[in-house]
Amino acid sequence: DDFGTGYSSLKYVQRFPIDLIKIDRAFVSGLGSGPDGGAVVASMVDLARRIGVATVAEGIEESSELEALQALGADYGQGYLFSRPLPVDQIDGLLAEPSPTSASSILV
Repeated sequence: DDFGTGYSSLKYVQRFPIDLIKIDRAFVSGLGSGPDGGAVVASMVDLARRIGVATVAEGIEESSELEALQALGADYGQGYLFSRPLPVDQIDGLLAEPSPTSASSILV
């Protein structure tokens, strides 16, 4: 969780049997609107792919962020662009709704 910040050191990626890297919202915010083109996020996604784990980007709020993440090859996303937090009994309804973003890319 929150890969790239705090205690989420690369040494832990080697040491523990992980199956998913969750990219912190700090790297997602503004992605697709700045000049760097998401080089750091691209490196995280590439690293995950090379070691055989999935990626989920958190904090997606803008469609430009989603488009950039899709172009970089991120596997999953979560954030207010998809939905505000919901009670568990409303999740089925969210996933059944037609949406401009694919429900299959929403991590619940």
